[in-house]
Amino acid sequence: MAWGSPTIAGAVALAVTLGLFVAVSSRYVRARLRFSIGLLLAFLLLEVAVTQGFGDVELMSALARLVFVLAVINLGISILANPWRANRPSERFPAIVQDVTLIGLFTVVATVLMKEQLLTTSAVGAVVVGFALQDTLGNLFSGLAIQIEKPFRVGHWIAVGDREGQVQEITWRATKLLTKAGQFLVVPNGIISKEAILNYSEPTVPTRLMVEVGVSYSTPPNQAKAAVNEALSQSPIVLVSPPVAVMLHDFGASAMTYHVWFWIADYAQELEARDQVRTNIWYTFRRKNIEIPYPIQVEYSRDEMPQRSEGDVMTSAAQLGAIDLFSTLPLESRLALSRTGQEHIFAAGEAIVRQGDTGHSMYVLLSGSARVVIEPAGAEVARLAPGGFFGEMSMLTGDPRTATVRLGRCAGAGNVGGPLSRSGAGAAGAGRAHQHRGLSASGRTRRSACGGRRDRSGDDGAANAVSTNSGVFAFAVTSGESPRSLRHRLAFTRKR
Repeated sequence: MAWGSPTIAGAVALAVTLGLFVAVSSRYVRARLRFSIGLLLAFLLLEVAVTQGFGDVELMSALARLVFVLAVINLGISILANPWRANRPSERFPAIVQDVTLIGLFTVVATVLMKEQLLTTSAVGAVVVGFALQDTLGNLFSGLAIQIEKPFRVGHWIAVGDREGQVQEITWRATKLLTKAGQFLVVPNGIISKEAILNYSEPTVPTRLMVEVGVSYSTPPNQAKAAVNEALSQSPIVLVSPPVAVMLHDFGASAMTYHVWFWIADYAQELEARDQVRTNIWYTFRRKNIEIPYPIQVEYSRDEMPQRSEGDVMTSAAQLGAIDLFSTLPLESRLALSRTGQEHIFAAGEAIVRQGDTGHSMYVLLSGSARVVIEPAGAEVARLAPGGFFGEMSMLTGDPRTATVRLGRCAGAGNVGGPLSRSGAGAAGAGRAHQHRGLSASGRTRRSACGGRRDRSGDDGAANAVSTNSGVFAFAVTSGESPRSLRHRLAFTRKR
């Protein structure tokens, strides 16, 4: 049996391929080299058949050449385009690009080597292959589009429709995803090209997540937000930067709904992060007596008015007694003031009263801080601490407010005590004259201290107050009568 140069070339190529198979450690490269080894063995068998004269020698020889060319092209692509140690395709030349290159080069060589045979069968063959491989070709071109556009890469966490997972491999037909349950999900490229793709790993690796939490209507929003921020600060999995965002989303049937946005380093930790955040929120709310309500419905009568409890009345009376203006009033008078008063809640930065508005009420700041500003420039002229009061001159004279008072811009909620009718204030008895003299003296002092400016540190403004716990509390005395009638009554009491 004579050995020709093609047989020797095939044997040499097979020896080189086997040597490379032993040298590389990449399972992916070895899998491609196995294909070349099989083709070279088939080439040698075809060469033996040609040498022995079996069958159509010319056709067998041409087929042997095609097999040899395919084996050599695959060998070159496998070795040159892939890392020898990593168990994955090259990122610059993914598997689908390598396969398309292999098919393209082989098609060109086959056209040159078997030009006549291909021309006789090309018309019928093209139609048959086109119908038979319609879906396969669609997946192939979709895979090429994915490689060109690169909406995701190997290792990225993506969602395609309702399918979610980490990209493990992108082939010419499909993309392989590893789900969080540890299962492989193979999605045809044709489906991916028709769906919206959500990439959790780009443009930045940190991923933003959101959890929803319901809070009772009895908890001020700023207090709830502060508690949620504290809970997330205790979660190691939550990144400090970018910062957490807590937003009031909806007023539900039984609770105020908050959306809590936070960032984690890797989307693979998504389930663990949501669990950790929800757990810390529950424990923080429990310590701070913040309720996460069940779905409930409370019905109120149309004529029903909220009544202050006796405990709240005693608390307000004690707070008034700690203020110089009301300290000399007997307990009964302070209790009468407290019973007819109300408590209001304000957010940080909110205005309680505004410059230029008319009003027949005064306010006493029981906790927190407030800023007195002059509009429209917004110049701050005074700050109020607990025990400070404002609005007394508008209550006594009926003049418009001469300044705006806003709650301090700290985190937290603000509670401001509500109006007290003058009919209730009349129960203060003889203490009313003392109160009137104190208010008038306070107004004159503030006017002179401001040097003729329109501002007064405690007069007619909007109080912005904040507390680290329940917020800012203020107490308002609201006149139910005209300023002139009030001055006459106070004067009459003073003469008596």
